[in-house]
Amino acid sequence: MLGHPVDHSLSPVLHGTAYRALGLDDWTYERIDCDAEQLPALVGASSPERVGYSVTMPGKFAALAHATEVSDRARIVGSANTLVRRGDGWFADCTDVDGVTGALAAFGDLPDEPTAVVLGVGGTARPVLAGLAEAGATRVVLASRRDNAGPATDCGRALGLEIRTMLLTDAALPGEIERADILINTIPEPGVRELTGLVEGARRLFDVLYDPWPTALGAAASAVGIPVVGGDVMLLNQAFGQVELFTGRPAPREAMAEALADALGRRPS
Repeated sequence: MLGHPVDHSLSPVLHGTAYRALGLDDWTYERIDCDAEQLPALVGASSPERVGYSVTMPGKFAALAHATEVSDRARIVGSANTLVRRGDGWFADCTDVDGVTGALAAFGDLPDEPTAVVLGVGGTARPVLAGLAEAGATRVVLASRRDNAGPATDCGRALGLEIRTMLLTDAALPGEIERADILINTIPEPGVRELTGLVEGARRLFDVLYDPWPTALGAAASAVGIPVVGGDVMLLNQAFGQVELFTGRPAPREAMAEALADALGRRPS
């Protein structure tokens, strides 16, 4: 796994569990501290035994640029969290999109064409938009602190979504949240703590954050009975796709889910 920092990542737990469950006892998965500038040289010098890399920030844009083959969704999103060796080159994909679709499916009752309000327009917002498009969404509101939603807007429109943008301070935002089927947060804490009042009118909340849990928005939503799905579900589902790309075999989903729950201390009593 490539990123900076990476010491906190739970991906080794997920991948290690998967490889053991698949009988791939000689496979390893390591954290490698690597920033965006270092990524091309490190990947280029990979030994022939290296099957692929998971990539977290700040290397996702560099991973896409280094690839010799790119999936359509990674191209539209503009970043890659997965590099897989293909012949003499590297294939880039964005399984973060799978993470989003898995999180949306976890609610179990989203309509076929859900409407959404997304808080934040940074790098995570774009795979969220792609996941919404795969889930059948057609209309999304993007809310940000500043008038900087251009890249996310372009991504959403390339996915066929109708995009409306507004500021987080816009008086019309609470009404948009009340009308939407789901509110999605991509803003890191502590910056989102002042926005907890926005969840009061939401029907569902998906917060891409997961540690510590509950997040400020997650706690506020749960307190008033709003269904909440956390970023641990996104993490798990994006790892399924990576394991399948690396191994060519179905991911052992139940074993991976149990390992993540153990790591987070969230096993049911």
